[in-house]
Formats: sequence, C-alpha cells, structure tokens
Amino acid sequence: MKRVVITGAGTINALGVGVPATLEAMREGRCGIGELDIRDVDRLSIQIGGQVRDFQPESVFNRQQMTLYDRFTQFTLVAAKEAIGQAGLEFVGELAARTGVVLGTAGGGVSTWDDNYRSVYEDGKNRVHPFVVPKLMNNAAASHVSMEYNLKGPSFTVSTACASSNHAMAQAFQMVRAGMSPAMITGGSESMLCFGGVKAWEGLRVMSRDACRPFSANRNGMVQGEGAGVFVFEEYEHARARGAEILAEVIGFAMTSDASDIVMPSKQGAARAIAGAMADAGVNADAVGYINAHGTGTAANDKTECAAVADALGHHADDVMISSTKSMHGHLIGGTGAVELLACIMALRDGVIAPTIGYEEPDPECALDVVPNEAREAQVQVALSNAFAFGGLNAVLALRKV
Repeated sequence: MKRVVITGAGTINALGVGVPATLEAMREGRCGIGELDIRDVDRLSIQIGGQVRDFQPESVFNRQQMTLYDRFTQFTLVAAKEAIGQAGLEFVGELAARTGVVLGTAGGGVSTWDDNYRSVYEDGKNRVHPFVVPKLMNNAAASHVSMEYNLKGPSFTVSTACASSNHAMAQAFQMVRAGMSPAMITGGSESMLCFGGVKAWEGLRVMSRDACRPFSANRNGMVQGEGAGVFVFEEYEHARARGAEILAEVIGFAMTSDASDIVMPSKQGAARAIAGAMADAGVNADAVGYINAHGTGTAANDKTECAAVADALGHHADDVMISSTKSMHGHLIGGTGAVELLACIMALRDGVIAPTIGYEEPDPECALDVVPNEAREAQVQVALSNAFAFGGLNAVLALRKV
C-alpha cells in the first residue's frame, strides 16, 4: 500500500479566513461564536453561532459564478484555492486524469433552499431561477472544484451528517493508499446558518443559547458553525519526488455503525471506530498523544465519547490530551471534521494542542485531560480525529508527524 501525506490545507470558518488565521485563533483560545447576523434572527430561539463574518463573495466570484454557487460552495472554493496553492500542484495530463475530489456535507445548499422557499411560499412567486437545482445539490461543491482545477478522476460527495468530512477524507485516503489516484482533494463544508437551517436544529432541543462548553459539567448544548476545510492528500513518493512540503501523514482510519438509535450515540460503536483507526494505522494506544474530540457540548455526546476513549485506549486514556475545537468555531455539521483536522496538524507539526475553551466545572463522567481553556505545548507523534454522527455513523482518522 502507498503512504499518504497532506501537502496542502485551506479553510474559511468563524475563526478566520485561511489556515494561519485559524491556527493563530486556536493557539490563543479565541472564540468565534457570537450573535447571528441573519434574516429573521428575532424569530429564532437560538441566536448565536460560529458565523463566517466579513466575507464578501462578490469580491471573490463574478456575477455568473454567484448564480451557481451556494454559500457552502463558495466556502469550499475559497478553501480549495488555499490548499491547492500551498500544495503547488498543476493538474494537467495524467495527474489531472487521475486526481479527483471527495467532499463531505450534510445539508448542501441549505441557504438556496431557504431563499427559494421564501420566494415561493412567502413572496408568492411562481418561478425560481433555472439554476436552483444545480446550486443546491450536495455534490455542487465537489463538481465546481473539479471543474475549476481540471480534476477528471473520481469525484463525489459523502453525506453522513456530522461525520461527512471524516468519511470523505477516509475515502480519499483509501484511494491514494490503494494507488487509484496519486492525489485527491478532500475535506468538507457546510452553511446552515440561515433562518430555516437554525430553526430546524432548534427542534432537536440540543442547542445552547449562550456558549459551547464541551466536557464542562455546566454545558447546555451545541452551537452551530459554518465554513469549510479542504486538503490535498498525496502519495508520499509523488510528493517527495517534487520536493513538496509535507504537513502530516495520514496513517489509518476506521468507520463503524452503532445500529442502535437515530440520535443517541453508542459507546461501543465509537470505541470500535477509535480502536479500528489505531489498528489500521498499526499503532498502539500509548503512541497516541492527542485526540481531537467530536465534543459537541451535549451531555449525551460528551460522556459517551469520554467512555469510548477510555474503552479504546485503556489505561493510556488518562495520559492522552483530548480537546474540542467546536468550543471555538462551533459545530460545522458535515464540514466539522475538516476544520478540526487542522488542530491535529497543528499538534503534530507545531507541537501546539488546541484547547477546549469555555470549560468551567469538572464533570466526573468526562474525567480526561480535556486541555481546558489554554493551549498547551507538547510533542505529539500520533493524533486521532473523531467524528460521530446522528444515525450512529462513526469515522475516525489517524495521523502521524513526518
């Protein structure tokens, strides 16, 4: 099997535009969650979110592109430009023919759905724009990235709720590892912070009105975010031959299904995914230095995840650092694993562990080292990134320092 490395990374999220700004915010423990600036926010019970602010798509895309790009696609293209630019790849000839795109999203063009439902039901219009369907479809972002960069290999979208990005990146990893593609563009994006998107999530009664406090005893729910994370996964020898800078190596993954409940997580399913990722990577539990937790800030998720980590890592669970960056950028639903992978890269490459901010009260059911409130310097060789989704779908990635 081929070795797989990451040679490019890009993002836009509530912490900033670009990887440097995002990592700086993570180091500082800065919170990107604030009051929502969206239409009809006064009709919402939940009025906070990890919103991307000061983003002017008109300055990035032309008028024709704007008619085709939902906000989640815009985010993806911004992040992809940074990632591919850093990787320094030019997709021509055989490389273009074999390189593809696998992205994750849960909602796709939610903003487009929301806008056009308003037009039809509230404004009474009888027609919508002819590009509404290609704008809202879940594969729109993947398709536009492939067209923008002449990527003619396997390209598709994975939609598995909150695990979408991790599932997508796992597929890209597997394709490069198997020799199917020399490189893949992968990650995920989401933009559900519109009236309809937030109103739908309100119905679940899992949302916080004031802050995201993962693992803290006084946590009261999750907070939505938006944005994208995109990466270039590349075969190691291919990257080395062209002198590419390597950010980290992807060394394993595992995917499991709880097969038990549509919304309540299972300790057993999550633990099997964590253990499976370590087994696929060929590492023991004591090699893992950092875990980026799913860490949503809900009672059910946090205590189940801590129990799963304890089961999978055994006695080493007490020594591993585990943090939730959702406390800073919010829960990007289908795009969340992609932004969170940046924290794993920072841990491996820079020796900086992103904190879990908002931590106020210890919870005996979450009695692990959750890196509370302040970033920490530590040398880490192996990191895991957890994603556990509604529907009982679990996906865990393992990365190694290069």
